[in-house]
Amino acid sequence: MLSSLFTYKELIIRLAKTDFLLRYQNSWLGYIWALLKPLLFFLVLNFVFSSIFNFKNMGTPFYTLELLTAFLMFNFFAEGTSSGMSALLSKGQLVTKIALPRWTLVVSSTLHSLLVFITNLVVVVGFFIYYGKMPSVGGIIFFLGSIILLYIFILACSFILAPLFVRFRDVSMIWEVLVSILMYASPIVYPLVMLPEYLHRWLLVSPLAFIIHFSKQGLISDLFAQTHHVIIMVLACIGFLVLSILLFKKTSRRIAEYI
Repeated sequence: MLSSLFTYKELIIRLAKTDFLLRYQNSWLGYIWALLKPLLFFLVLNFVFSSIFNFKNMGTPFYTLELLTAFLMFNFFAEGTSSGMSALLSKGQLVTKIALPRWTLVVSSTLHSLLVFITNLVVVVGFFIYYGKMPSVGGIIFFLGSIILLYIFILACSFILAPLFVRFRDVSMIWEVLVSILMYASPIVYPLVMLPEYLHRWLLVSPLAFIIHFSKQGLISDLFAQTHHVIIMVLACIGFLVLSILLFKKTSRRIAEYI
């Protein structure tokens, strides 16, 4: 797969661009929805947890920026895994009628979600400018590295979910429930300092919680995870990706029979 990645890179990019264009086709606002949809949902969350629960007075003066950063990263995970999961089924004609590696469909679908996320970063930059908060160079570099690590995790999940979804349609319902659980099991709407300290290590075992927490901490507070913890998480995500590729190769051989 890695050796043929450059061979099919143009196909993957074209499929990702096509998904991005078709997603907002025939809508009045078009590509503005890529910014407007997550922004509206964020504003609702920010009003509830910033004004009603008043998390700003709980040691998080930049709670709005933390919530926005965490929410957009989680939204990237949710949409990326959802797109990757349905990649084989939604592009069934390509699977059954054209001889092409099936993994390219999964990669292109997740890449489409990455394009949407990059578009949403415009909102993040705008809010940081509005609040007069300038991240450090180290914070920006760590955030960019976190995006890459999060994409690897999304890709690994998608390689496992895609062939399962073709054979068992209930997988989408189960995954939707799990994503909702992950949202509240990750420090997104609440700061990690609200929880007892002994729970922190257990919560940050999750790659999603680890990436989201230290991404926003690095951007806003210039606080980073310890180097050996970062190395362990990177190796864990890469190992998970390798395992998912092996499982995808095994489970996708006869997938055309179920489409």
